[in-house]
Amino acid sequence: MYKRVLKLAKPYWHILTLSVIASLAYVFFNSLSVWITASLINNILTDFETLTAGHKALESASSLSLNDSLKLWTNRLVLKETQVDTLKALCVTILIVFLMKNLFQYLKNLLTGFVQISVVRDLRNRLFNHITSLSLSYFDKTRAGTLTSIVLHDVNNIRRSLSVSFHRLLVEPINILMFTVLLMIISWKLTLAVLVILPLAGFVITVVGRSIRRKVKRTSIQVADITATLTETLSAIRVVKAFVMEKTERLRFGEKTARHRRLVYRQMKLRYGSTPVTETIGVVVGVILLWVGGMQVIDKVMNPEDFIRFILIMFSVLTPIRRLNTVNQDLQTAMASAERVFGLLDKPQSIIVSENAKEIEGFKESIQFDNVSFSYDGSSDSVLNNVNLEIRRGDVVAVVGESGSGKSTMADLIPRFYDVLHGAVRLDGIDVRDIQLDPLRKLMGIVPQETFLFNDTIRNNIAYGTEGVEDESIREAAIAANALEFIQEQPHGFDTIVGDRGVKLSGGQRQRISVARALIKNPPILILDEATSALDSEAERKVQEAIDRLMKDRTVFVIAHRLSTVVNADRIVVLREGSIVEEGTHDELLQKNGEYKQLYEMQFKANSG
Repeated sequence: MYKRVLKLAKPYWHILTLSVIASLAYVFFNSLSVWITASLINNILTDFETLTAGHKALESASSLSLNDSLKLWTNRLVLKETQVDTLKALCVTILIVFLMKNLFQYLKNLLTGFVQISVVRDLRNRLFNHITSLSLSYFDKTRAGTLTSIVLHDVNNIRRSLSVSFHRLLVEPINILMFTVLLMIISWKLTLAVLVILPLAGFVITVVGRSIRRKVKRTSIQVADITATLTETLSAIRVVKAFVMEKTERLRFGEKTARHRRLVYRQMKLRYGSTPVTETIGVVVGVILLWVGGMQVIDKVMNPEDFIRFILIMFSVLTPIRRLNTVNQDLQTAMASAERVFGLLDKPQSIIVSENAKEIEGFKESIQFDNVSFSYDGSSDSVLNNVNLEIRRGDVVAVVGESGSGKSTMADLIPRFYDVLHGAVRLDGIDVRDIQLDPLRKLMGIVPQETFLFNDTIRNNIAYGTEGVEDESIREAAIAANALEFIQEQPHGFDTIVGDRGVKLSGGQRQRISVARALIKNPPILILDEATSALDSEAERKVQEAIDRLMKDRTVFVIAHRLSTVVNADRIVVLREGSIVEEGTHDELLQKNGEYKQLYEMQFKANSG
């Protein structure tokens, strides 16, 4: 998982390289700032003559340790003829060093920040592209709120974690290494005692990190549940209010947020507890070292300047160690979310386009259902059983039957929203699985029973899916769909925003926009899921007129709920429990005195009653 997250940054390696260079420069000046600060303190506390005598002793020495060589270099940089001049040189040097340190800190933060937000953008785009490529069967069993939570919440977790981790993972280990080297140079014996903190702190970091990762994963699942509940309730707000279920929905939502709070609180207890524990371990070790080092100064084993520098560097090394503890917590949060993100990205596409798929240019002969059987997600309950049907070019074929008989499933197999379990759906004799998806679906216009409009203008909703369409064509489609009159009555005409799911329009108006959308596409094949079944009589009349114009000179597959709308179809197919039980014209089927006649008489009595 770590590798997969880091791989996301690979396209930005050149920026990361610059960030590493800036980070190394920052670490160098950061270490130098501590070293020079120690020299400043020593200069203030020590007699100037003693300082100059010590410097002369270093210059005259035949051989120097690495620690003494660094002190000699520092003295040459800041030690001047008088104590005031030396203090002035130290102050100027510290000012320059801190300016350089902060400049390179800014650069490395800016560069890594750019990589971080770019990675998050790429990840969100990959997720969206993958989600939109998945087949309808995936969305049948996955709540929209879960997907929304992954794209927003989990990716945001990764973003927040990486924003810290990119900076600190680059810098803090190098900081710790640099400080440790300086400590070893000053006194390797005391440094070995300092290193005791690392395994203790490492143990705390590891244990806490694992627990946080588990809890973050459960929290992400809970957030997805909250998001799904919120989305579902808002989508059904009319139903909620109609059935006076506000209180029930509030209780349901409150229970979910309470569970989420408990999970987050446990996570907080671990997160906020680990830093004090790590710091306490560090302070205990520091106090021990103060005692041991202080005794060495008293016994003249270590000079005061080395002791001051050692203590300053030792406490400086605690900061990056503490930050690494925070980084681990953030990383575990990111990894828990990354598991959900990559779990989604790894979902295979069930609708796979063959490498040898053909790109067809038009529809010439017929659509054939060749011994087609189908069930959802490999279920043993078949929705279609050995269906054989031919829809010739120019025919209007209506499919009727009770709810659940498989009518909509047949319609969904033609544009290959799902793949058949057995048999084949063929277009001009070619299995639709051997045709490229985009050219296949561009041959079809679909007018569903429940029209979905985007929260956009009427113009853009009509033109949706058709590139480079002229305003005149949009107007003509609106006229043909019986929609121009009500469009002109809108506040801004074609530029009126229709609201979420077209909520500002009536059902009949939405359906006519949907018909106009299909008209402007001008497809040779039309799939209609009875678009008038939920409308009042006046709206139904206007929509039906628009559909009649839409059906002209096209091959039409109609899912019929109201049998009165399909009496003029070239052929009517009766489905029962996934099998074709009758087929013929309206008159032929009435004469057979079979299932169609029973359905027709049942609706006729219901309507007349």
